[in-house]
Amino acid sequence: MDYINENISALEKRVGYVFKSRKYIITALTHSSYANEMKTKKTDVEYNERLEFLGDSVLSIIVSEHIFADYKKFPEGELTKIRANVVCEKTLAKLAGQIELGKCLLLGKGEALGGGRERASILADAFEALLAAVYLDSGSNKERAAEFLMPLIEPEIKGYVSSGMMTDYKTELQQIVQQACGEKLEYVLVGESGPDHEKIFKVEARLNSNVIGHGKGRSKRQAEQDAAREALGYFR
Repeated sequence: MDYINENISALEKRVGYVFKSRKYIITALTHSSYANEMKTKKTDVEYNERLEFLGDSVLSIIVSEHIFADYKKFPEGELTKIRANVVCEKTLAKLAGQIELGKCLLLGKGEALGGGRERASILADAFEALLAAVYLDSGSNKERAAEFLMPLIEPEIKGYVSSGMMTDYKTELQQIVQQACGEKLEYVLVGESGPDHEKIFKVEARLNSNVIGHGKGRSKRQAEQDAAREALGYFR
């Protein structure tokens, strides 16, 4: 038990939250393989699947509210893509790795020896359970849960948006413009603001020198996509 408490204390420091009731975090860290092992010793232990269920919902609403507020120009379909690509097993396992969640898990011997501490599915589920544990321990305080979650997941959101993996508005716009001979489409950088690590770029999409779209983003590529998205409205 001392070993468990030491791991929990270290984890609390890494996530910036100290639990009032350690039952929540212990349950969040407990895998079903450990609970099943304890049953053979006539000891009932609660494992993290129910917390995982709740954490999945808490995760979704926090991320949904954040991208809804921060990406006001994006339609529903693009917001859905962002959420789906950051609220996924691969990303959650990565976040779990950042807080060294795997080494804190309570696993059955077979699961532990079989690489369970590094298995993406186990780490992702435990991360959702931990989020639910913070939510419940703080009195169902969504804002407090967001304080734990957002510093970890926001870089993933920004990275995905900046990657250009969403709808390729520039290609769609170019295909439309090419249907008319002699039309010249270009993207012009018209402004930059903010510090180097959080710079915002402003771009205009111009057709034959006429401005048909304005865009902004954390990269020139993202700003151009945003300008092309707005410009497409002229052709629909």
